[in-house]
Amino acid sequence: MFKGAAVVMGATSSGKTAVGEALAAVLQAPFIEGDDLHSAANVAKMASGIPLTDDDRWPWLAAIGNALAGEGAMVAACSALKRAYREAIARAAGRPVSFIFLSGSREILEQRIKARRGHFMPPSLLDSQLAILEPPGAGERALKLDIEMPVERLVEQARRWLMTQD
Repeated sequence: MFKGAAVVMGATSSGKTAVGEALAAVLQAPFIEGDDLHSAANVAKMASGIPLTDDDRWPWLAAIGNALAGEGAMVAACSALKRAYREAIARAAGRPVSFIFLSGSREILEQRIKARRGHFMPPSLLDSQLAILEPPGAGERALKLDIEMPVERLVEQARRWLMTQD
């Protein structure tokens, strides 16, 4: 059984929460919704259509890492768009963190974000996220999955991969 920390990552509307919640349930692990750890100022900024800066993100990334600290399996949802952000999360967690990167085309992400209701992230911020996205690369503890797959399949592939990461 997986006993580590995992972050389901990707651009807005990639399915981080749906996959993260389902993965946490399968792993019998707590789920941490990264959006809930944003400051009120960050939420207001994004809701106004203003992209976050790195300075806005560092305290949020530290909060996610701190939430993943400790022992046992934990799953979080967080965009973790840059390698430096992923490294900051792992540093704050104080243990290895595995990243499940939900990757998809701009067109699919745009369709999903336009269909979403009740979320603070407006469609206008999709391009700013894609502009800074650094897909996980060599040397990173990450699995890339295609968001066109059904959630159940994404979860099963992530679960199997995580079992090799302990």
